[in-house]
Formats: sequence, structure tokens, C-alpha cells
Amino acid sequence: MSQANYPADSSCACVADTNEDYWGYHLILDCKGCTVEKIKSAQLIEQFVKTLVKEIDMKAFGEPIIKHFGSHNPVVAGYSLMQLIETSSITGHFAEGSGDAYLDIFSCKPFDIEVARAVVKRFFQPEKIKLVYLTRQA
Repeated sequence: MSQANYPADSSCACVADTNEDYWGYHLILDCKGCTVEKIKSAQLIEQFVKTLVKEIDMKAFGEPIIKHFGSHNPVVAGYSLMQLIETSSITGHFAEGSGDAYLDIFSCKPFDIEVARAVVKRFFQPEKIKLVYLTRQA
């Protein structure tokens, strides 16, 4: 197992070994204290995912689905995101009550996790990002 080094403003639990023949790569980003106005904007979330797809060198399959859920409960209320990519998907939920965001990028094509983290920081300005990176192989 190997663990990468990450900047002090993020924590990372990396589960990987030295095998290069993986079926998939899965990045989980738990983002604490995002700018609430930003995560409450469907237009900004759409711009975010389109930018992310481009910057991590993926190809979108169709348009993103961005829907507001949980209005009955302010703790969970917020937008959910689903963007299919030719190599799998990008999903997320944005909790308006806490300002937190939960994102997943899964792809059978490798991608730069630092680029993904930078795009998240640029768009949502979280106080802290916890990263979990998994390599997938059955």
C-alpha cells in the first residue's frame, strides 16, 4: 500500500498498491465549509462540472443532471449532481444547511487528483477537503 502526500489543508486516506493495471480510479472529496451561495447555485454547479470534466481530460456523455432535493429537511437540502462521462461518472451532493459538499469521481481512465481538487477549491472555496482515493480492481 502507498500513500501520497497532500497539503496541510486537506487530509487523505489513500488505498492503493503499486499495481498499474487497475480497472478504475475513484476519488472521494468531502468538502467542509464551502461558500454557501456557490453551492446553492445550479448554474455554478453546472459550470463546475463542465470545467472539471475538461480539466481532468474526460469526455461528458450528455448534459449534467442537477436537481434540488430535501427541501423538507434543511439539514440535507441541496443540489445533487450526476454527470455521466464516457469512462463512468461524477456525482455530488451539496448540503446548503452546513455548506458542505460531497463529490465522487469514478473513471476507468486515470486522472490527476490534484487537478480535480484544485477545481473544487476554485469553484466552492471549502475550508477543508478530505480526500479518499481508491484504485478499483475486482
